[in-house]
This record gives sequence, structure tokens and C-alpha cells, in this order.
Amino acid sequence: MKPSKTNYKTGSHPDRFLSLRGGTYQYLRHIPSEVKEMDKRGPVIRLSLRTNDLAKARALRDIHEEADNILWASLTMNEENPWEKHEARIRLARAMGFSHRPAAEISAGSIESILERIEAIPRTAQSKPVIEAILGDADTPSVSVREAFDIYVEKIEAHKLRSKSANQKIRWRQSKLQSIINFVDVCGNLDIHSITRAEARKFYDYWMQKIAPMEGQGTHSPDTGNRRLGDMSELYKSYFTYIENPDKENPFEALRFKRTGKLRRKRLPFSHEWITDKLLKPGALSGLNDEARGIFLVMANIGARPSEIANLSADRIILDHEVPHIKIEPDDDPDDPREIKTETSIRIIPLVGLALDVMKKYPNGFPRYRDKGDTLSGAVGKYLRENNLFEMPRQTFYSLRHSFEDRMKNAKIDAEVRKILMGHSIDRQSYGEGGSLKLRQEAMQAVSLPYDPVIV
Repeated sequence: MKPSKTNYKTGSHPDRFLSLRGGTYQYLRHIPSEVKEMDKRGPVIRLSLRTNDLAKARALRDIHEEADNILWASLTMNEENPWEKHEARIRLARAMGFSHRPAAEISAGSIESILERIEAIPRTAQSKPVIEAILGDADTPSVSVREAFDIYVEKIEAHKLRSKSANQKIRWRQSKLQSIINFVDVCGNLDIHSITRAEARKFYDYWMQKIAPMEGQGTHSPDTGNRRLGDMSELYKSYFTYIENPDKENPFEALRFKRTGKLRRKRLPFSHEWITDKLLKPGALSGLNDEARGIFLVMANIGARPSEIANLSADRIILDHEVPHIKIEPDDDPDDPREIKTETSIRIIPLVGLALDVMKKYPNGFPRYRDKGDTLSGAVGKYLRENNLFEMPRQTFYSLRHSFEDRMKNAKIDAEVRKILMGHSIDRQSYGEGGSLKLRQEAMQAVSLPYDPVIV
């Protein structure tokens, strides 16, 4: 249905601010009274959208509508907040089909590109922000590294955080923020536009001293240094892509540490005898609270990650089935979202033996530790340490998962089935569902731990 010649000024009507003139759609909008003295395009903005396609016109209308909303908000904003005004110019330029650039950069371009920008400015557009959006402003506002990080979190990466739980968001932000804090400590809270290779190299040298000092042992691994440099590189690239300058040279590019010498130390698994004779001995875990003990026993028997078990909800614990099982999958509830570690982590795990008996006791999951994986690992690790239940150094709660994988290898379980049950990637194109639940159940039963029912 085509809109009439009436202009829908307010509300959420799908054809608001659209009108037809000579078979072509126009963006037609009154400038609010509170900014009409500052926006000289008015009192009415009339802009041809150069299309007779309603769907395309609506999409273009959305771009102009958002840009104008930001512009008008920036016009009434305190001058102490120049970034919002600058962002409005970026959005306006984008709406006109251009990328926003400093005036000096535009003037250094070809005559043709300059004329193209000038000709694109509507004849009624006389307000300074609109002209600066197309022809560039003299000064790019200063944006410190910390301010750029806030923009990164709140504007650039916000859509990616929607699927994370509250604690996942906190951990993600804290990890990234630590890299920013490290950089500021070393180089200062610089304007991100002024960072050069010299500052990036200074940050690299700082981590070099921690990883491989001229004398003595390093205090950090190459992985840590690469993570901090990588976070700064990502921030820099994402920020300049966001302000439509994706080709700006990244000063952190290719600054990385190679891992040499010893490989990363692996968590050592518990031996089968230690698990059965020590950890599953009646009374060995009696000092743990019930839910932590339940998660521990399930993990010992089926090898799922602690957080995967702790975050199970009732609808993902399927007990009334020919093959009882749990579903490890993300939660897309907008009020309580939760991400899964990787796509290959999404899987179905049959419940057998000890794990089945425990889940019958906890058919609704483990609410005490939902979205509190760090708290769970801390509680279990402390208990095992204080009760001398670690078999050797470098073991953690997570070592139970490696023990499960070793049991499958020793039982000669098919490698692909092992990867599916562990939630690891398969090095080939995926076909089907990776075997029936029955097949997975048989594999689980082959490595199920012996236990005394009294420990459940």
C-alpha cells in the first residue's frame, strides 16, 4: 500500500515522514521548534529519496530519521560533549552516502570527489553541522583510550553482548578493560587518534620485559602479552571502522610474541584409581555443599564442563526418555540470556550411572551456581586442596574432564564420538548428527565410573 500525500509526523506509522511527489518518495519532516533556530534547513526538511520503491524508501527514511534525531540531540547538547556532535556528523554523512572525514583530508582529494560532496548538500541545508557532515569538520574531537573503550562497549560491541548472561558480560568487560588499564599505565590515557607505532612498540616492550627479561625468569606467558596487545589492536581497529575510517593504519598490527620452548602446561588428569579410591570414596566429599558435590559427581562421570552442568535448566534435563540426557545449548531468553563457549560445545550428552542418579536428585538443575562458574570452581578447588584430594600439582577441578577423555581413549571409543561428547570440533565437514543417542549412550556406559550409591 502506498502512502498518501499526507506526511506522518509522529508515532510509529510504517510510512512516517514519507510522501510521494511525481512518483518519487521524499523524506518530509518538520524540524522541532526547540532546534529550528539552530537547524537552518527548515522549517521543513524535504529530501528526495530518488526511488519509487516503498521498501527502499522506508529503509532510507530510517537512516535519515536516525541521523536527524542524533543531530537535533547534539544541537541541544553541552559543548563539553563534542563526541556526540561528531557522531551526529558521521551519521548524517552516512545518510547522504558519504563517509565522514576531516576537512583537510577531503580537501586533499580529487576535485571530482569534492564537487560530488558539494553537489550532494541540499540547497536548504545551511546549518553548520550538516555542511560539516558532508565537507568535514576542522577538528576531530579528542577521544581518550578510556573513552574509546566506552564507545567500544556501549556502541560497537553492544549487539554481541546481548546473548551473554550478566556475569558473562562482566567477565568479558573486565578482561578487555584490564588490557586498556595496562596500556594507560604504560603510555598514558592518550587520544586514540594520536597513538603511533612508537606507543604501540612501547607497550610491546613492556610486555617483553615481563615475558623474557634480560635477566631472571619472566613473570608472564606470551599468551598474556598477546592477549593484551590483541585487545588494543581490536579496540583501535573497531573504533576507526566505527567512525568510517577502516583503512587507517593500525599501530598494533603484527606486534605479537611467538610461543617458544615449553608448550603451555596442560592440566593433569586424575588417574582412574585416584577417582574411584579417593574422590568417590564415601564421605570424601561430605564437606562440600550438596549442589557443588552434585556437579562434581556429574562432571566426574560424563566430562562436561563445570559451567555447562551448573547452568542446566529444567527444560534441558531430559529424564523421561528412552535415553535420559542433558542438552548443552545457549539460552536465548532475552531476560536471562547465556552464551555457550563455542558452537561445537552445543551437544546432547546421555546420562548414565552416577550422573543419572545425581540428575534424578536435581531435576531442576543447580540454582545456587547458575551463572556462577567462578564461585563453583573456587569452592570445589578450595575443598580439594584443604582435604588433600589433589593427586599431584597442576591439577584443578577441571582435571576431571581430562580424566573422562582419557577413559574414552583407553576404552577405544571412536575419535569422532569422543569429540562430540567432549564438545570439541571435528576436523571435517559435519554430516548428520554424529551418531544416535543410543550410540553415545553405549560409549558413556563403557567408561562410566563404579560408585557406592550412598555418595549421591
